[in-house]
Amino acid sequence: MVIRFLTILFFIQTYVLAQGVNPLQIPDTLIGPFFNLSIDESTRQFFPGPLTQTKAFNGNSFLGPTLIIRRGWNVEVTVNNQLADTTTIHWHGLHVSAHTDGGPHSPILPQQQWNPDFTCLDKASTYWYHPHFHGKTAKHTLEGAAGIIIVRDVEESNLNLPRKYGVDDFPVIVQSLEFGPDNQIKTSGLQDSIVLVNGILKPFLQVPAQKVRLRLLNASNARNFNIGLPGNAGFFLIGTDGGLLGRPLPVTRVKLAPGERAEVVVDFTGQQGSSISLKSYGSEIPVGTQGGPLPLMPAGTPPMDSPLNGVDFEVLELRVGAMTSNPSGNLPDSLAAQTRIPESLATDERNLRFTPVVPGSYGGPFLLNDSTFKMERIDLRIPLNAVEIWNIHNQTPVAHPFHLHGFSFYILDRYGALVGPEEQGRRDMVLVYPNEQIRIISRFSNFADSTTPFMYHCHLLTHEDEGMMGQFVVMPLVSSQNQINQSDFSVFPNPFSESIDIQNSDYPEGFSVFNNMGKLVFSSDSKTESIETKIWPSGIYWMISSKGKRQKLIKFQ
Repeated sequence: MVIRFLTILFFIQTYVLAQGVNPLQIPDTLIGPFFNLSIDESTRQFFPGPLTQTKAFNGNSFLGPTLIIRRGWNVEVTVNNQLADTTTIHWHGLHVSAHTDGGPHSPILPQQQWNPDFTCLDKASTYWYHPHFHGKTAKHTLEGAAGIIIVRDVEESNLNLPRKYGVDDFPVIVQSLEFGPDNQIKTSGLQDSIVLVNGILKPFLQVPAQKVRLRLLNASNARNFNIGLPGNAGFFLIGTDGGLLGRPLPVTRVKLAPGERAEVVVDFTGQQGSSISLKSYGSEIPVGTQGGPLPLMPAGTPPMDSPLNGVDFEVLELRVGAMTSNPSGNLPDSLAAQTRIPESLATDERNLRFTPVVPGSYGGPFLLNDSTFKMERIDLRIPLNAVEIWNIHNQTPVAHPFHLHGFSFYILDRYGALVGPEEQGRRDMVLVYPNEQIRIISRFSNFADSTTPFMYHCHLLTHEDEGMMGQFVVMPLVSSQNQINQSDFSVFPNPFSESIDIQNSDYPEGFSVFNNMGKLVFSSDSKTESIETKIWPSGIYWMISSKGKRQKLIKFQ
């Protein structure tokens, strides 16, 4: 009965979509180095009937503005959380410190601000931002709280590439979503039947009859896309997660796992007046990879029967208009210098293993090194400037997109075989297929912090929320004392167990202590406090002064 209802709902929604084609909305831009972002509750009329409850930035009803940054800028961001829920904002793919990365250890309480600042060290590429509060990442992101980051640098600016934002250079944020009968977004994502591009249903994009750059982002929960043009028409892959490739690569398909980005150039010269369908060829996605044909499911497996699985469908209609007055010419023969990390520099190797809680399960939950995520547990300690090889072995029957926070990596091989040119650039994402083993190499430079960790995890958002995630700290070359002395607080010990002593240098201003869910557990207007913490559950706590200064506290049993 449930499957029949979902099938009827899908055909009703498909009928609604077929009645109108909507112009693709291009997000506004904010050009740094100073950014103000406000994450707000909103609504959007996707279907007749009830409005869909959404989350968005800066007054939008879905998604947020595109942030444009130049390499070398000293960036300052103010994030205002206007939600009724605690959240975070993660700068996905950027090489920043752990305390500005925006993972689950940087919560922004309701009606509070977060003020990260960093120097942009990244190469020109397409990155993105989205919430990363543990247990709520899927909900906040899929309800619309996401946006593109474009980093520019001198190397890319000197190349003959399309780069006029909204003219011949377009962000294309693709999401597949599951809607309930009340028109509300469901975050399981496994029966997703509706595709949005930049938050628009059944969109079309007016493109000029010349070379056009599309910045593709898969911001879905779980669906993989296999992007191509009808008739196997060719186009060029010019960049992946962490920057431009060494040269333009002629392709007919680009695979995008959740969280991945790709920059492509399509040549529409001489095609004015035509309509071309940008499609996802799901029929070519292998069994066991979400978006491909369904495998034979064991009894009791949660339903994964989206009508989009294993079929080819349109993502975006491209309507070719007139050429602009100054189109870009031929693509350059070479793009960006590639400096892959030699294996001989590796100082350590680590093994990561994906396994299901229930052997053979397709629906999860899944484990990372036989464990689920714990906020108070540091899984790896990596010396500053270390070069490490990570062996990742997927021992499950489904594919998992692996994401490393804070640092780019290079893929060395898949089951001992060298990867193709499309996977040889800098990356922060890699799809690990069922029962596959891959190796990656990364250098952990510039940022060390023995208490605030970076994350590594599966980027299927529900898998991540269920605990398929670990965390690591990059250790300073000279170990620090256990006592933290800052201009705002002096805290000892930290981590703590039965008690903690706090001295507030902001006195006579007060301070409060919140748990990681935003619940107040202690407040004081004194200069010094010795707090008994025996009954506090282990985990992460935040001390916040009345001036908004903060300090992370870690409680062990």
